[in-house]
Amino acid sequence: MFSHVMIGTNDLEKAKAFYDALLGTLDVRPAVVDGHRIFYITKTGMFSVSKPIDGKPATPANGGTIGFACSSPAQADAWHAAGIANGGKSCEDPPGVREAAVGKLYIAYLRDLDGNKICALHRMG
Repeated sequence: MFSHVMIGTNDLEKAKAFYDALLGTLDVRPAVVDGHRIFYITKTGMFSVSKPIDGKPATPANGGTIGFACSSPAQADAWHAAGIANGGKSCEDPPGVREAAVGKLYIAYLRDLDGNKICALHRMG
């Protein structure tokens, strides 16, 4: 459905180190750097982090969450642990199973270094 997702950062080098570690747990290669942006490219799409083009500070979306697909609860836990180890902050409930209208989900939430809310999600059978 999506070709790419882009979020803002105020410190590209720190964001790259954070997301390289975090997305490495999902078998995503380190970012490609393009001036004021970094790109994580996979077969299914692209995730990018950028310094705002307008020169104003980056701010997190109020009510926004970006979810990353995981192949298992263990992978979601590794994602969450890598995020914490690299300066992210746990938010919402601790990682675990949640019942939803679409079935059982294993979810782990973090705030990245710029306050963006991100999530690791595994859809349980």
